[in-house]
Amino acid sequence: MTSTASPSAKQTLGLAGLAMFVGAANLRPAIAAVSPLVDRIRADLDLTATGVALLTTVPTLAMGLCAPLATMAGRRLGLHRGVLLGLVVIAVATAARLVGGPTWLQLSCAAVVGAGIAIAQTLLPAIVKSRFADRASLTTGLYTAGLGAGGAVAAGVSAPLADFLQSWPGALASWSVLALAGAAAWTAFRRSLTLDRTATPTGPLTTGLPWRSGVAWRVTALSAANSALYYCELAWVVPLLQENGLGTGAGMLLTVMIGIQVVAMLAVPAVFGERRDLRVGLTLTAAVTALGFTGLALAPGTVTWLWILALGIGHGGLFTLVLTVPVAVSRDAAEAGRISAMAFFVGYVCAALAPLLVGVLRDATADFRLAFVLLAATAALTIVPITRLQKGAARS
Repeated sequence: MTSTASPSAKQTLGLAGLAMFVGAANLRPAIAAVSPLVDRIRADLDLTATGVALLTTVPTLAMGLCAPLATMAGRRLGLHRGVLLGLVVIAVATAARLVGGPTWLQLSCAAVVGAGIAIAQTLLPAIVKSRFADRASLTTGLYTAGLGAGGAVAAGVSAPLADFLQSWPGALASWSVLALAGAAAWTAFRRSLTLDRTATPTGPLTTGLPWRSGVAWRVTALSAANSALYYCELAWVVPLLQENGLGTGAGMLLTVMIGIQVVAMLAVPAVFGERRDLRVGLTLTAAVTALGFTGLALAPGTVTWLWILALGIGHGGLFTLVLTVPVAVSRDAAEAGRISAMAFFVGYVCAALAPLLVGVLRDATADFRLAFVLLAATAALTIVPITRLQKGAARS
């Protein structure tokens, strides 16, 4: 895996990275597809803004509560088959959305989707640590770019797809095809990933979560804020822009923003690489993210492209760097997996409340200003745990 590796070794490494990208690309479409279809879903199911927020809150909450299942999957199935299980669960639950109403069924499908995402996503940092330890930032950037790309495609395509199918449940369910394709690709790339030796019954993810580790709690705080901001973007940027006169162009701006995030997910780790202090990159990207939310809160209809650009570059880079932290501060794949499981378990449970809170504030105040000011403050406050991280430290 070094620069002197043979062509065949480099090819194998490239295929392994591609597998990470393809697997991660299936971890956001089922959630990102909801936002462009909000108006249709609200009208069909007769939901308030708070009710619609549950379609984002429920899978996010499930992602947190079910993150510890990844430890069981990693122990009993191995890292490769554990991720495969997550992808299959996502595919089945997404396909079930085709039934449409009632609301409880859509929320149930969303919850199961969240469980599948939890299993697959929690295991990916352990795979990075065991397979790509010397290129952790680059590889994390690659799979987070997959996350962003999947979300961008879903955000941009779901509304036209619903028009074509004349069915919003059909548009939501169609993303099961992508999940099945991802599961097939993940299976095909098994030999390139070479995870069999790592994923043994006594291998990673077999011990408890690091509740007494100060580093783990700081990573968890960052994960909670990072996830809260991301799912609020997916759920509420389009409705905010629509309320400020952008109409159908709002969905396209969300797609553009996520597309910029995908580029940033790859570019920022290259700038703040393996040998640099992660805290610098984390602080800068958090500040730019706060700027983007502030702009959308106070002047959403003025130089909107600037705020979209700030959220694209800032949060795209922040997202990748936050996911790199468990790998950077851990000693081995087992510890990386345990820190990630704790961060996702606590972080996503907390983050799940954020889209719901935005919906409640929107219903209470009749606009998004207060909610987005709070999101800007959240982004700015992430600098506190960032500054307390120790470069390369595995313990507090």
